[in-house]
Amino acid sequence: MSSTILKHSTQTGAILAMFAIVGTAFLVATHFATKDIISESEKQAKLELIRQIVPQNTFDNDIIKDAATLPAAPEIGNREPTTVYRATKEGTPVAAALEASAPDGYSGRIKFIIAIKASGEISGVRVIDHHETPGLGDYIEIAKDKWITIFDGNSLSNTQDMAWKVKKDGGKFEHNAGATVTPRALIKAVHKTLEYFRENQDKIFALPANRQEAAK
Repeated sequence: MSSTILKHSTQTGAILAMFAIVGTAFLVATHFATKDIISESEKQAKLELIRQIVPQNTFDNDIIKDAATLPAAPEIGNREPTTVYRATKEGTPVAAALEASAPDGYSGRIKFIIAIKASGEISGVRVIDHHETPGLGDYIEIAKDKWITIFDGNSLSNTQDMAWKVKKDGGKFEHNAGATVTPRALIKAVHKTLEYFRENQDKIFALPANRQEAAK
């Protein structure tokens, strides 16, 4: 009797192991099959947001072909290299759209794209990923509220360092009642990104374009 039970248990274990292997292989295959599709979808979503904050009539280059890889920049929350999109007109820099993030949102990291004109003025900001509380902190999304446009036109020259806070903290920026942590984090991150751009503007526009990647 014990020999039969042992044999049955061994067969059952072998079957379960086989299903585990097949299941794992399927998940791995699915991941690689959809990885490029998901990546392309995310890229197109970002480009749509960039079109909102870098007006088409302000540049004459192909910002996709002239995109470049920006090295990791911990000071603006980028732990890995990111893509920066450069807009130029007749060869002269007009604006750059770069990714950054606020690590201290109420529910974690807030990723955003910011377009900064060559003059140092913000052309626009758009949030691309966050986990803020629905109905409370998600007003930072352009699809749900116009609050994010509060940054438009601001720069380091027309907005003093002390003013880069919500009004509750003595700054110039409005915020929704009951959701102070979210705008605090985003305002601080936007300010840091402006400082980063000021210090690295020439390098950003001098980076070699990812033309080979854009052609894929």
